[in-house]
Amino acid sequence: MARYTGPVCRLCRREGQKLYLKGDKCFTDKCPVARRNYAPGQHGQSRKKLSNYGVQLREKQKVRRYYGISESQMRKYFEAADKKVGITGENLLKILESRLDNVIFRLGLADSRAEARQLVTHGHFKINGKKVDIPSYLTSVGETIEVKEGSKSSVRFKEHQEGFQGNVVPWLQMDIENMIGKIISEPSREDIDLPIQEHLIVELYSK
Repeated sequence: MARYTGPVCRLCRREGQKLYLKGDKCFTDKCPVARRNYAPGQHGQSRKKLSNYGVQLREKQKVRRYYGISESQMRKYFEAADKKVGITGENLLKILESRLDNVIFRLGLADSRAEARQLVTHGHFKINGKKVDIPSYLTSVGETIEVKEGSKSSVRFKEHQEGFQGNVVPWLQMDIENMIGKIISEPSREDIDLPIQEHLIVELYSK
């Protein structure tokens, strides 16, 4: 399945809530969800009661859109989570949070996961001293993520450095002066601040 390349604000409107896919725009009055809080399309304003399956499907789609992943990736992550010890839903979220593009976003080096994905693809980062340009790379505890020396002086990274608020999630550590982040632990469920009901996704895929 090809990656969605249309207006991402339509995705937020389809889910009926802000998914914060456009970075700073999501916090302004220009956010389409705030102005038109109904699904896009000709019949978007008609309210339909969802079945149990529909509720589960919407939750899964919402998570896919948060992290910018395809259906095949989502199913692969679920299968990996199901094989791990622990609660499957929480395992799934931990795997998604460990993606390199999400870690870059969580470190404050990108305004959105989409921007982080683009920066990774363009080869701006090193992990443990080696260049990695795969957004779906699953990071591990103890690894360091560093902005390449040649990229630190770019306007975009300077903006992120100057605007850094120090609000990195508890499982990450950030040295913003040197633009080096470190994964100090696995994320816990309490660390994941997204409004996700992961048990609905487990129910959907377990049918």
